[in-house]
Amino acid sequence: QEQLVESGGGLVQAGGSLRLSCAASGRTFSDYAMGWFRQAPGKEREFVAAVSGSGSSTYYGDSVKGRFTISRANAKNTVYLQMNSLKPEDAAVYYCVAGGRGSYYDTSRWSSWGQGTQVTVSS
Repeated sequence: QEQLVESGGGLVQAGGSLRLSCAASGRTFSDYAMGWFRQAPGKEREFVAAVSGSGSSTYYGDSVKGRFTISRANAKNTVYLQMNSLKPEDAAVYYCVAGGRGSYYDTSRWSSWGQGTQVTVSS
């Protein structure tokens, strides 16, 4: 399994931007997909975005399409989530995920999870 460490969460006003980072260690970074999920209080974990090992393919949840961008820097073993036009409903703990097999949209697919980073959006 990969070890994942997220950073970049914090408090931002609605309409603002944040960039989350996730540093990975373990296997060769480009060998596996990476992604982000989020979980707000009282809600299920929600798929946010994923990127293939090469970085050539990206996938987004419907609620963030057009506002969030996932990317990866394989030379730095890091994946990023650029979040623009943030809304109060984007507030959640954001989890970096890696590895596994199956649908990117399913929580059960991912073999490694980070500890999470809090994003708070004020209205």
